[in-house]
Amino acid sequence: MDLLQALVLGVVQGLTEFLPISSSAHQRIVPALLGWDDPGAAFTAVTQLGTETAVLLYFRRDLWRIATKWLRALRSRELQADPDVRVGWYIIVATIPIGLLGFTFQDQIETGARDLYLIGTVLIVFALVLLYADRVGRRDRTVEQLSFRDGVLIGLAQSAALVPGVSRSGATMTAGLLLGLERPAAARFSFLLAIPAVVASGLFELRDVISGSAGGDEGIAAVALATVVAFVVGYAAIAWLLRYLATHSVGVFVGYRVLLGTGVLVLVGAGLIG
Repeated sequence: MDLLQALVLGVVQGLTEFLPISSSAHQRIVPALLGWDDPGAAFTAVTQLGTETAVLLYFRRDLWRIATKWLRALRSRELQADPDVRVGWYIIVATIPIGLLGFTFQDQIETGARDLYLIGTVLIVFALVLLYADRVGRRDRTVEQLSFRDGVLIGLAQSAALVPGVSRSGATMTAGLLLGLERPAAARFSFLLAIPAVVASGLFELRDVISGSAGGDEGIAAVALATVVAFVVGYAAIAWLLRYLATHSVGVFVGYRVLLGTGVLVLVGAGLIG
């Protein structure tokens, strides 16, 4: 991978990580359209460290408050009912399913799950699921009103994002909307929930880059560039999406997913990409 490809894929990662359109799908589709080699699941996982750094920076005050209160609550029962403490527990509980499934099915995720037929189909199917959730959800709850059951269900939904095309933010936002969360609240919890799983996955895959299996020094430089670019673009994407969802539905993302999924299936069927 050269630096131009890394730059392009870094922009793609930053733009698509937080929008409910699947960054992993785009990291597979864009190279295929441009005639580049598949960068692989490891590249995607490591560049996600850039976008998760953007989350850490954007929500730094929320995260500090949640973390400090959660730690204090370990020594004080009185704090257990605090909304921030409960959110901290829900993030932990909701991370367990994707951790277990990601470790168990790692080989399948890095190989068979990157099939373009599968990605195109999943883009379309989960677009319709997201549309349904947006239409039927009550949208009258905040993150602080989540329950333990809600955390478990959203965590299970996040596990579906192990398949490229589902979208981590799309799956968790869909679950949040079905559970009655407001659109910005569903997006906010989705971003916070992604931190443990994505950071752990990125650090795990980072070993391949450091060991040189991603292309030696040139490969390390390319991944580093893509990660930095993903951070900058991702930070802007977070701010835009939260403002957008305050007054708009997810319809534009649903339409985009359907068009992209259909286009991928047509091109693969015609033998133009693979």
